[in-house]
Amino acid sequence: MWVGQQLADGLDFWGFLGSLILGGIILGIYTGLLGYVGAKTGLSLDLLSQRAFGEKGSYLPSAMTSFTQIGWFGVGLAMFAIPVSKELLGGSTAAQWGLVILAGVCMTASAYFGIESLTIVSYIAVPSVAILGTIAMVMAVMRGDGTIIDQFAKSSGSLTIIGGAGLVIGSFVSGGTATPNFARFAKDGKAGAITTVVAFFIGNSLMFFFGAVSSIFVGGNDIFEVMVRLNLFYLAVLVLGLNIWTTNDNALYTAGLGLANIFHQRKKPMVLLSGIIGTVASVWLYYNFCGWLNILNCTLPPVGMILVLAYFMNKEDFETDQPKLKTIDWFAVAGVILGAIVANLLHWGIASINGMVVAAVCYCVGQAVNKRK
Repeated sequence: MWVGQQLADGLDFWGFLGSLILGGIILGIYTGLLGYVGAKTGLSLDLLSQRAFGEKGSYLPSAMTSFTQIGWFGVGLAMFAIPVSKELLGGSTAAQWGLVILAGVCMTASAYFGIESLTIVSYIAVPSVAILGTIAMVMAVMRGDGTIIDQFAKSSGSLTIIGGAGLVIGSFVSGGTATPNFARFAKDGKAGAITTVVAFFIGNSLMFFFGAVSSIFVGGNDIFEVMVRLNLFYLAVLVLGLNIWTTNDNALYTAGLGLANIFHQRKKPMVLLSGIIGTVASVWLYYNFCGWLNILNCTLPPVGMILVLAYFMNKEDFETDQPKLKTIDWFAVAGVILGAIVANLLHWGIASINGMVVAAVCYCVGQAVNKRK
């Protein structure tokens, strides 16, 4: 929704739609391929990483995803607790921390019990957020001056469609990289790819519209603020809570899998540890960590690119339960490091795509060298 605000501030309505479509297509291809690989192999992100990066080389993508997802979990807790405590309990420090701890315990508990509980939460949360958020968005537009196109016309025009598409991709590419963790339960590769593409495109588009309308209506980036202005406070709490709950559960599940790979422990204790760290650091993360998380988000697309290339170039390693794993595939590791550097430092084009291109070149060079040996 933050990105939706930026798009509304910098683009007119047609530019906004163009950015959503272009960014959605690129993001759909990226996540769709990862969904296909996850469903086809039945392997999580970290098991795929072992085959692509080597047994110990997989610690790098596992650490990156775990660190990022724990960070977003903490940020999400504060995003719920701070505005709700302000409206409901006066916004005192004790009230904020009380809500942070309560929400942290509930979200960690549901993630602790695995994909089954995540599925139950999602079945309730996803349609509820979509329906209630859309109702609030329509009500906000109806109360505005003129049509939605007229309201978008107030933007500064400081963004291009390419720039907007870059924001669209960057905002969800972090979570998209973890797609195999969930797509691996699909019945086949085609189902995994289609489900992923549809879910990302529709869900992401709604979130961007919520953020854009929030910006136009109240000058913020939060559908919660819009619903409060519309005298829908309790529905606002429900929408905000369910939205963050589903996102945070997925984040903890992914973080737990990553830490389990690094420390060779069972997933559940690692989910619990991730939840405790994210909860304790929540308020600090909210105020201090978003900039670092945005940098980390540029480092994850090279991981996804290498996983996809590794699967299609070395299918035999992914079709056996006990592959011969390298200790470290240095070309894959170099691809992630160089891709991350380029994505963060090259101020041209779309950062995540720049990083993926560099990673792909490094990995393909490595494959060519290995074949010569």
